[in-house]
Amino acid sequence: MKRIGLMGCGTVAGYGHLPALQECDRLELVSIFDPDEGRLAAAKDKFGVPNAFTDAAAFFESGLDAVTITSPAPRHIDNVRDAVRYGKHILCEKPLAMNDAEANEMIRLTGEAGLMLFTGFMRRFGPEERKIKELIEQRAVGDVRSIRMIYIWNCHGRYQIDENGKRIEQPRRAGRMLEGGPMVDCGVHDIDLARWWLGSEVVQHQAAGAWVEDYEAPDHVYVHLDHANGAHTMVEISYTYCHTAKDPVHFFSYDLIGTEGVMHFDGVQGLLEVRSSQATERFHYGSAKNFVGMYTEFAHAIETGQPGNMPTAQDGLIATRIARTATEHIIANRPR
Repeated sequence: MKRIGLMGCGTVAGYGHLPALQECDRLELVSIFDPDEGRLAAAKDKFGVPNAFTDAAAFFESGLDAVTITSPAPRHIDNVRDAVRYGKHILCEKPLAMNDAEANEMIRLTGEAGLMLFTGFMRRFGPEERKIKELIEQRAVGDVRSIRMIYIWNCHGRYQIDENGKRIEQPRRAGRMLEGGPMVDCGVHDIDLARWWLGSEVVQHQAAGAWVEDYEAPDHVYVHLDHANGAHTMVEISYTYCHTAKDPVHFFSYDLIGTEGVMHFDGVQGLLEVRSSQATERFHYGSAKNFVGMYTEFAHAIETGQPGNMPTAQDGLIATRIARTATEHIIANRPR
């Protein structure tokens, strides 16, 4: 069993990574790191982790084979540099880096050290996303020519009540907007899925967006991707859909149009429908995110030295580049 440590005990680690590492029987969670002592202690107690460190050197010297990086995106580059210095394989949350220069440095450093660096595109491991991949490869709807991906939600709402009973800006959501907004934070998953499903690179893209709030980044974004094989993907993502509503709702769906039929996945209902000239098939799925599947594949990569089905650092670079350049284009062309 390989020994793993986790850097960054924030929200995504608490609901996704740490429970999955407890459940994955091919990895042993040995150590966690966070500069915030209170957050670190809470994670150590909740998940029963043997070692907890606020000192990075002590963390890396605690007998690890690999690390997971779930710190805020601006910290990823320093975390990866440290992991390389100590010779650890890496799984890094998305977005991989803040810009191309950082991502290329990560790829260069890990390559020179003979280490593996993967991007945490967890949605590749969802049973519905894997079923769609399988159906595309089986040509269940012929050649897929158009993909529409929609994820419009409130990103946990604009406001929260602090310990003094005062309404404040919800910090997790605000942080995501300051780091680049919804396309950079969540849209990278869709960009990666489209490339993975189609097996075809994006050759050009266009983008548009809207501002409901006044952050630099738009909070409702549309990106259109042209693939080398002639297919087209549209991604729509929002962090302001119902963000101030008393009773928020959200929409999460995929539509794939092929030469011999269509696929529609409703993520709220957990229903995948495949309609072709032969039949209509329906597949039902739960709502759980498959972090365990991602870690099982990560363990296999560490054991064998082969990437297998893990999303690579290059996958992370490409998706983040598209998301950031699209967002930057929208900002530069914002009507004033």
